Amino acid sequence: MFTPIITERLVIRPFTEGDTDNFHARRDDPDVALYQDWVTPYPYEDAERIVTSVVEMEGPERDGWWMVIVADRFTGEVYGDLSVHLDEDGHTSEIGYTFDARHWGSGYAVESLGPLVDYLFEELHVTRVFGMLHPDNPASAMVMERTGFRFEGHTRRSFWLDGEVSDDWIYGMVREDWEAWHSRIRTPPEDVRLVEISTENISDVAALETHTTQERFVAPMNQSFTDALFPEIVDGAPVVPWMRAIEADGVLVGFVMLALASEHHPEPYLWRLLIDRMHQRRGIGGAALDLVEQTCREQGEKALLTSWREGKGSPRPFYESRGYVPTGRTIDHETEARKTLVS
Repeated sequence: MFTPIITERLVIRPFTEGDTDNFHARRDDPDVALYQDWVTPYPYEDAERIVTSVVEMEGPERDGWWMVIVADRFTGEVYGDLSVHLDEDGHTSEIGYTFDARHWGSGYAVESLGPLVDYLFEELHVTRVFGMLHPDNPASAMVMERTGFRFEGHTRRSFWLDGEVSDDWIYGMVREDWEAWHSRIRTPPEDVRLVEISTENISDVAALETHTTQERFVAPMNQSFTDALFPEIVDGAPVVPWMRAIEADGVLVGFVMLALASEHHPEPYLWRLLIDRMHQRRGIGGAALDLVEQTCREQGEKALLTSWREGKGSPRPFYESRGYVPTGRTIDHETEARKTLVS
């Protein structure tokens, strides 16, 4: 028998027959259904059939789908539902999540999915949990990433729905991933430094990685090294790269690369700022940027340029909160911004 899970704001509980209306309303919303495996309008009798089936289940069953409700811990308002499918051996579980569009962006999916994954590993002793999603749904991919899942693959033209085919993204987590995610350091570091990249640390620097959705905004390490080895031509002249690793309390956690000021490029440009996926949300990016700006001041620079792409998860809010102002210039579909460096 599944015991409800309580989080800071939520309760994850079994379905009741009284959840049929809210379940149908979610499934019948075209915005909610856009990247899901059903079409709208969604028949009410299908919602009734699913809810009745799930209510009769005491928990996940092999080779079948089981679901739970995600509701407000204090008011009982229903926000969405989570689903679990065990394979016939009970070793692997597929997960899914559906939330009312009114509550998107509230963090409820991450807050509820994490404890459900814990339940699968701790209580059901699965060896792998995975989820599949549409490549055009970065918000869903970010939920998976913020819960500790790793991007495992992109299958082409593999998912059919109502006569149409699309690609699929696969995110997965094995027990070792789950344990590493839970044991990762989450507190702000006491000491952040920029350190030179050498033969001693190059392998660790090369192994740094962002979440897959963030690669739309910051290139992976292999691309950064390639760009440094073969600098691009900007305004008629190659840029001059300057690279450092970011160290937090003695651990390599990130990478930064500038295009230095030169005869043809009068202002330095922040080219890359990457924080490893296991060390994000610790305040390291801001601390590293402070060090980069201080380095530029010490070199006599009066301003620092950077740029960003727009979109879900864009670093724009981060840079704007730190005083970077768009210049009005667009470079390779990116918005250029400048910060005046005051001593």
